[in-house]
Amino acid sequence: MNIALFDFDGTITNCDTFTPFVKAVIPRKRMRVGKILLTPLIIGHRYGLLSSSYIRQKIVQVGFKNLPVSDTAELGRKHAYAFIPKVLRPEAIERLNWHKTRGDRIVIVSASLTVYLGPWCEKMGFELCGVNLEEREGLLTGHYLNGDCTGRKKVERIRALINLDEFEHIYAYGDTAEDIEMLDLADSKFFNWEEVS
Repeated sequence: MNIALFDFDGTITNCDTFTPFVKAVIPRKRMRVGKILLTPLIIGHRYGLLSSSYIRQKIVQVGFKNLPVSDTAELGRKHAYAFIPKVLRPEAIERLNWHKTRGDRIVIVSASLTVYLGPWCEKMGFELCGVNLEEREGLLTGHYLNGDCTGRKKVERIRALINLDEFEHIYAYGDTAEDIEMLDLADSKFFNWEEVS
């Protein structure tokens, strides 16, 4: 059996899915406060001083703390079923179907939140290695449960979930520097849909 590891945002989709979800979930008043608090960090990110991973975690910390788990889960399902299908890349769906037809194991490895990516993967029949939000007494804490899933963390999460030695051939697909370490695991690697060595 072979395995195919796919990044999600920018690889399977043609855009970021995190930001639209954030805008749908965070109450307007908190969004306004968050913009004031986070603007210096976002500027730092644009100048390459702060990583995307750091910014995402700060957005979750400010925006998601004390939100009800049940409400967020419902909005996650809505995002999965109404938004994600509109932003899927045709070439990605074609390739995912190719792997599925061959009987390959397909794993989505993403820094996207499982609250919305989980329902989509379940519907599509794919495994998921993503970012879980920490919960306490029915509320979100504003923190990730097991850390981020980007860069070398993608490799750590993959290795914790899967024994790659069991597979004849490993495929990997990504689109940013956050995916390079995952691509290095593969026999066949694709960066922005171009095969690379």
